[in-house]
Amino acid sequence: MTSFEHPGTPAGRPPGPAAAAYDAAHGAAHDAVYDAVVLAGGGARRLGGADKPGVRVGGRALLDRVLAACAGARTTVVVADPRPTARPVRWAREDPPGGGPLAALDAGLRRTTADEVLVLSADLPFLAAGTVRRLLAALRAGTAAGALLTDADGRDQPLVAVYRTVALRSALAPLGAAPGGLTGLPLRRLTAGLDLTRVPDPVASFDCDTWDDIATARARIREHDHVLDEWISAVKDELGIDLEVDTGALLDLARDAAHGVARPAAPLTTFLVGYAAAQAQGGPEAVAEAARKAAALALRWAKEAQETDAAGPEGSTAARPGDTGPDAG
Repeated sequence: MTSFEHPGTPAGRPPGPAAAAYDAAHGAAHDAVYDAVVLAGGGARRLGGADKPGVRVGGRALLDRVLAACAGARTTVVVADPRPTARPVRWAREDPPGGGPLAALDAGLRRTTADEVLVLSADLPFLAAGTVRRLLAALRAGTAAGALLTDADGRDQPLVAVYRTVALRSALAPLGAAPGGLTGLPLRRLTAGLDLTRVPDPVASFDCDTWDDIATARARIREHDHVLDEWISAVKDELGIDLEVDTGALLDLARDAAHGVARPAAPLTTFLVGYAAAQAQGGPEAVAEAARKAAALALRWAKEAQETDAAGPEGSTAARPGDTGPDAG
């Protein structure tokens, strides 16, 4: 089974609360306007014609996983027949359907207006928002027409890339004007003539072309180092929650509640923290404040229990039932 590092996490990004400051300093590119085009209408021949965008990895459709990674796009266009998705999108279709990646890209591009466009396939199980930020930053750091990922073997992945929209349209125009148009043309006919910046990322560039690839992706997200992040992301998508919180602090709270009070106190306490934050109509800061208060209470509770246990039944000076005073008995 293929071994992966955590997707979309650049080297040097600190864990816990410090991550927010890192992202603020390194993710400015994420704030600028871009559109996204997701190609999701292929035939999936190596999957036996299965509905590849709808295949689930970690309980989520592959298409929904990709849409979560590009949630920062102003407009997201999915080139495929419409289907239910976790996030709102615009739909487009190449003419004729099944005309290939260049025809699909052209159909999606016609519905975008931003100066930069993120182009993705719908079968990228490990794509993350951090990868999108890195691609945008790489494009904006120079004058190239685009920035794309390269895979573990150093091969270009033009469907995990961000391009300057004017460069794409200029390159597509003469290809579309030729006899036969864009139908059936491979992507390399487009990218071969573009000046591109390459960003190595063997994880985010991993795509699912076969059932073996699907099995590898499903196994990877259940590895110990990744399963919690994957589960939290899946739950947030399922519940329609777009909230980043310090999961480390919540886990510490759950541990303290379970150890200092009782094991069932852990899930109940974290639920109450979330409910309190929602009542306060707050975001991550409200969750952090509620968690801090609950954690302090759990520590006080545990300390009190330790003091009582240390004193023992004969060491306590508190009046007991039946006592009438210091000299009772």
